[in-house]
Amino acid sequence: MKAEFAVALAMGALATMPVHIDAHHSFAAEFDITKPVRLTGVVSRIEWTNPHSHLFVVVTDDAGQSTTWKFELASPKVLVQQCKWGPAAVNVGDQVTVEGARSKDGSTTGNARVITLADGRRVSAGSSGGDVAPPR
Repeated sequence: MKAEFAVALAMGALATMPVHIDAHHSFAAEFDITKPVRLTGVVSRIEWTNPHSHLFVVVTDDAGQSTTWKFELASPKVLVQQCKWGPAAVNVGDQVTVEGARSKDGSTTGNARVITLADGRRVSAGSSGGDVAPPR
């Protein structure tokens, strides 16, 4: 009886502990495939994190106004193993072109589909938005 009480007490304690859970979203929940974006700019920051990596790109318009865009990529593991590129392929200061879908909220956030790296390679961003597009 004492063992059953101890197990019940332990289970009760575990059930009341705060738990941090990262919810994963679907592509369609945050991004709009009907709002394509294609921007060229300079990489200002890279986050190799799970569940998604992020690429921050400073885009300067014709009037000289600069805006930082945040693009969601696949996880580091997917980028390295399936897309065949990783942290060594892109650096802060590199000029890149990002093609993808804009966020539904109209912010300067997007889901990258294809990235043209500084060396000219077009690589998949591993997103659910699609793979590498054919060269133009």
